[in-house]
Amino acid sequence: MDVPGSQPAWLAGLMQEFDQAPERRWTDRDLRSRGLSPERVRRWFQSNHGMTFHAYGRARRLGLALGRIKHGSGVSKAAFETGYESLSGFNEAFRGLLGQSPTRLAGSAVVKVTRMATPLGPMIAGAVDDSLCLLEFADRRMLETQIVRLHRHLDCVFVPGDSDVFDRLQPQLETYFAGEPVDFDVPLRAPGTDFQARVWKCLQDIPSGTTRSYMEIASEIGRPTAVRAVARANGDNRIAILIPCHRVIGANGKLTGYGGGLWRKQRLLEIEGLTGLS
Repeated sequence: MDVPGSQPAWLAGLMQEFDQAPERRWTDRDLRSRGLSPERVRRWFQSNHGMTFHAYGRARRLGLALGRIKHGSGVSKAAFETGYESLSGFNEAFRGLLGQSPTRLAGSAVVKVTRMATPLGPMIAGAVDDSLCLLEFADRRMLETQIVRLHRHLDCVFVPGDSDVFDRLQPQLETYFAGEPVDFDVPLRAPGTDFQARVWKCLQDIPSGTTRSYMEIASEIGRPTAVRAVARANGDNRIAILIPCHRVIGANGKLTGYGGGLWRKQRLLEIEGLTGLS
């Protein structure tokens, strides 16, 4: 099956080198020496990451540097270790991308962000420390709002990067989309209100291949009259599939409200073996 947003074969060698040395500063000359057109690379990154390849590299280096600063490295040392030739250039790049100096951001959490290809379209994944805190379809209209809310909860900065969390999640998602049983065991970090936490926990208890209504969820958490609040909490979920808000349907058995689009909700339920819902 052709996976929308997947990394093309012609880019694989470059990205393998990039991941092995994320502190390296790449130039158009480097790309041409590998038989790659800088314009083609730029277009792919702009289409799939919303930034050029060189901007992506700078953001990765800044995220790497911030992580080192958080773990006790001096600002100057972190700057030079991540490919910056001057401290002033490093500070300027930091303010340009993240809005503040590296010393001001030293206490902030770092959310590594990546793009994951799936048969239903690319997803944006975010990881903080050893936990997944974001998994949304890239075209979800509320994605920007969810990122703002996550920033507020975690006092964090978002930078593109790799994480062991993504390495653990990717094969599990592939198994899921293949329609095979999978026990997601990726640690989750889903900050919210006590009410939201109760709803999200209830969602995680819904077995694959089954559904619940908003009314049933409200009853299960001991708030039978809070159906609308349950629906809002369901919509505020920032970790799709692993916190399976797609398994909640209307009391009449109809599909209702899904941030990724009702067509995806229907397809996810079909992947889990449920058909005939609309």
